[in-house]
Amino acid sequence: MKLGQSFGLKVLFILLLSSFCYSAYAEVDADAAKALAKQNNCFRCHGVDKDKDGPSFIKSAAKFKADPKATEKLLHHLTSGETAKFPDGHEEAHMILKVDDAKEINNLIAWILSQ
Repeated sequence: MKLGQSFGLKVLFILLLSSFCYSAYAEVDADAAKALAKQNNCFRCHGVDKDKDGPSFIKSAAKFKADPKATEKLLHHLTSGETAKFPDGHEEAHMILKVDDAKEINNLIAWILSQ
């Protein structure tokens, strides 16, 4: 197993355990989510309301709005390094969030989905 995959699995396990304690209705700390996104260079490829190389967070939220597995899918996308497809047709591994705190990751996901 690759190091990135191992890290991703650890984060997924931590997040799944913490999700039982984390209320789906907890208030999103938008400032903390934006700070984490900035720290991880998310805004290089995603705008809040404008597409860049990746879709805007508003577009991502709309895509997942009716999906009951939205949180799980975003968690995987942000922590696994899966392949991302770009508008020009090329593909590359999506950046993996550099954070160990499950609450921070859950907050970021909740913020993205709240757009």
